[in-house]
Amino acid sequence: MTSRFHTSLMDHSHAEQEAERLRAADPDFAAWAEGCGVIVHQPLTQIRIAELLEQLEQQSQPRKNLLEALQAADKLANAAMWLVVHATYAKQVDVEGKPLGAESFKKDPQGHTGGSLNMVPAYVGYMLANLLSGHTRSWMMEQGHCVAAIDSVNLLLGNQKKRHAEAYPQWSSEVLTRFVKDFYSYALTPDGKPASPLGSHLNPNTAGAVSEGGYLGFTALQYVHASEKNERLVTFLSDGAFEEQRGSDWAPLWWRSEDCGLVVPVMIANGRRIDQRSTLAMEGGSEWFAEHLSHHGFQPSIIDGRDPAAFAWGILTGEQWLEDEAAEIGHDKRSYPVRLPYLIAEAPKGYGFPGAGTNRAHGTPLPGNPAQDAESLRLFNEGAARLWVPVKELQKAVKRFRQHELQQRPQEKDHSLARRRVDPAIPEVPWTEAHQNYSPMAAVDVAFCALVKANPKLRVRVGNPDEISSNNMNLTLAKLKHRVTQPELSQDEARDGAVITALNEEAVVSAALANKGGLNLVVSYEAFAVKMLGALRQEIIFSRHQIEQGEQPGWRSLPVISSSHLWENGKNEQSHQDSTLAEALLGEMADVSRVIFPADANSAAAALLEVYRHQGQIANLVIPKRALPVHLTPQQAEQLTQEGALLIAGDAQAPLQLVAVGAYQLQEGLLAWQRLEKRGARASLVYLQEPGRFRKPRDAQEAVWQAPASVQERLFPAAVTDRLFLCHTRPEVLLGHLRPLDLGTDHTRALGYINRGGTLDVKGLLIANRCSWVHALQALAEMTRQPLQAWLDAEELETFGLNDR
Repeated sequence: MTSRFHTSLMDHSHAEQEAERLRAADPDFAAWAEGCGVIVHQPLTQIRIAELLEQLEQQSQPRKNLLEALQAADKLANAAMWLVVHATYAKQVDVEGKPLGAESFKKDPQGHTGGSLNMVPAYVGYMLANLLSGHTRSWMMEQGHCVAAIDSVNLLLGNQKKRHAEAYPQWSSEVLTRFVKDFYSYALTPDGKPASPLGSHLNPNTAGAVSEGGYLGFTALQYVHASEKNERLVTFLSDGAFEEQRGSDWAPLWWRSEDCGLVVPVMIANGRRIDQRSTLAMEGGSEWFAEHLSHHGFQPSIIDGRDPAAFAWGILTGEQWLEDEAAEIGHDKRSYPVRLPYLIAEAPKGYGFPGAGTNRAHGTPLPGNPAQDAESLRLFNEGAARLWVPVKELQKAVKRFRQHELQQRPQEKDHSLARRRVDPAIPEVPWTEAHQNYSPMAAVDVAFCALVKANPKLRVRVGNPDEISSNNMNLTLAKLKHRVTQPELSQDEARDGAVITALNEEAVVSAALANKGGLNLVVSYEAFAVKMLGALRQEIIFSRHQIEQGEQPGWRSLPVISSSHLWENGKNEQSHQDSTLAEALLGEMADVSRVIFPADANSAAAALLEVYRHQGQIANLVIPKRALPVHLTPQQAEQLTQEGALLIAGDAQAPLQLVAVGAYQLQEGLLAWQRLEKRGARASLVYLQEPGRFRKPRDAQEAVWQAPASVQERLFPAAVTDRLFLCHTRPEVLLGHLRPLDLGTDHTRALGYINRGGTLDVKGLLIANRCSWVHALQALAEMTRQPLQAWLDAEELETFGLNDR
């Protein structure tokens, strides 16, 4: 099998003669080889399928059944492509295939039709591989905008989740008409949500979908970390994403048979992106790309991207290749990395319908709208006629695919990745004694190691784009080690290490996001963590949409730690002084996108472990790595974690209130409060750890996540007349999120990062951004119209340049 997969990669010689011989020897094989509709079986594909049939027959599978499955796949592919083009253009469907009149078409056709047409043979080929082998594989799709392909095949096969099954229970003309009308309907429910169960991208209603696929490139970074041992995964990739997102070339470096499942990435190489050819196409096409892949640890194979049988062959043969590679390593014949199989599926963009291969095929391939343009109407009806499959033939094909009960395997909607459920044991928080200096990141290190120890059966992924030891995660590194192919004995490295290290934020966060059956952590410098935002936001959106549909994600929440952060990076110029990630994630829904600012070591350890008690959340924890005073007792840290804020000092009913958000801000807040207390001014100091729990909720789900009214009234009572926020972030951003705590322009101020930096120490950076304890007193004096001299000495006024203020 290994040699056949390798030599068939480029060997096209004598293919026609060999295919002719095979057809002559078996009339049933020849009947399939004739193709169906727009599905044509090239000679090389025929040879490959003949070899595959021999192998499957040796496993006691009747040849007749196998050939019937191949023919059924051809019919299913045609019918699904027929439905895809109707979804784009038509508002009426006739299952008898009669030509449609101009009145049957939409006023505004929409859809990524070319890509969806190319995805149909790929997805049917995946289904065919499952049928032929008796295994239900997981799947991921990078190009989520090709959802019409997935939804169309699923509808025809009855492989649907609840909402789709209720809306489209069978494929009558009436039901399919409803289906195409729902595609890009733009209709809203009374509460302002999309009324259609369909979407322009993969969504939680799409059977088997695990990601929206709205950000091209991230699936290529994730797939190698997604499938667990004894599982199988097929991943559909975009040639446009090859130029958009780098890092997928590292996939062979991470795969291990000991903790990874069989994976087969499939590149849909249709050569078009938006309004021009893709870089891959311009560099030299599939042959060039295959050569490129071979230099980066892959074993590429070019297949016919127009033929579902070619995809099935590639999936089954690619898995065998990977098993053979792993077996060689297991017998000590060679070392890691393996050469991962990689299918390059060549097809013109939008194959099977008029306009294929043109720039138009990226969206709507016809030259105009059939509702208004006679030529487009003619082309549509002619193209649809070539794709149409008679109802009885389609019913027979679908029946052939519905063998799940007989094969004792789940439907594809219930594949492994779609059904992740993780319930870890949460250890006790390893507390640090109060009133000493200790690194909050060191406390996190101890807590995470305790979590890993308590859950030995869960696979761990730690995403590390920096020096993880410089962020004080030394115990984690010693325990889990960098994953490498050739470990150095003197380093914290191992072949099976769980720390995925690469100087690429997108790649390492993807390792953690993909490992939904295990425990995950990401640790990054704050300024560079912003490069993870697109990947994180895609996950947040999909998780939130699942929850809105009443479907609770089963994966454990992911802490993304921003350390070596803004206020600790004064010495490294302003590029290293950036709070953008926290600010951006504050804008997402607070019940799935948490932003947490632990105050000290105890609150950091407690917050980390509390994140793992939840499901389907991304939590950005902004944590210092330097040793800071441990202010909170275990009881206080627990209360802060549960309620989101805590009274640190003073009387909550005092008229002046300081609110600190960030560990360094707490230090400044304490200095300011102590001076106020010393000078006889009544004030309180509250530490706000999770601002998103005190915002004005934007919907019912977010309202549930808010701190109870009793907590808000206790910590932020009406007796407060003037409130000052000391922010880790830019102050305007935080004020915008905390409008319920805003007492008005004259009685509320916020101090924080105002884009001033350079080569400074912590104190200098605070002063440069006018958010030190002295500036806090200045702001309070201005709000209360008190003389600043009442709270600051002349020398202090002079030092901070406040004499003239």
